[in-house]
Amino acid sequence: MIKLLGIVLIAVGFALRWNALLVVVLAGIATGLLAGFSWREIMEMSGRLFVDNRALVLPVIVLVPVVGLLERHGLQQHVAALMRRAKAATAGRVLWLYQFIRGLTSTLGMSIGNHASMVRPLVVPMAESAAKTQGLLDDAASQRIRAHAAASENVGNFFSDDIFVAVGALLLIKGVFDSAGVPVSLEDLKLWSAPTAAWVLAVGWWRYRVLDARLRRPPQPPARDESEEEGGPR
Repeated sequence: MIKLLGIVLIAVGFALRWNALLVVVLAGIATGLLAGFSWREIMEMSGRLFVDNRALVLPVIVLVPVVGLLERHGLQQHVAALMRRAKAATAGRVLWLYQFIRGLTSTLGMSIGNHASMVRPLVVPMAESAAKTQGLLDDAASQRIRAHAAASENVGNFFSDDIFVAVGALLLIKGVFDSAGVPVSLEDLKLWSAPTAAWVLAVGWWRYRVLDARLRRPPQPPARDESEEEGGPR
């Protein structure tokens, strides 16, 4: 069980809001050392895994300067202006629509982006602009919208990419079951993945309605000190 200490390290680091990349790297190193690997072996495995998964990592690295260039030329301002013209748009509706589109494209084996290329430069400004148009945006509301935007990407992609074989997730799941000696067919996996994706979409619709309702609540005044009401501070 001591080998699972890395999971505890991740939970503590995220709870304390440390740098996410640093926390994950330290957790991986700690897990490797506790499992009995040497420092050289841990570095070799890290490099090999990076090379094996470079098709997933490199697009994100390449997109960072592209997104930065677009933002420098007013991408977020144009998106905000577009949302100001959409009178019926709310933050929750924008996020639910993105989750729906993300889930649909993932079902068909297509990728329209990720956190770096879609959520950060487009989805978040659209949702925040919709809330700002209604006079509902402050720092707390902005953080809440950004958290929901990140979740819309994760949930929309994760629960919908097990329906189409071309995505590869189904083959990965089947490989895990086969190695464990559990017989399962791809058709069975797809059959049980479809209602899960539909249920997640319904839950998302409810969550974003709750988000809009919370944004419409007036801010609560700070609590008054009872000592001041009784005759000034003590």
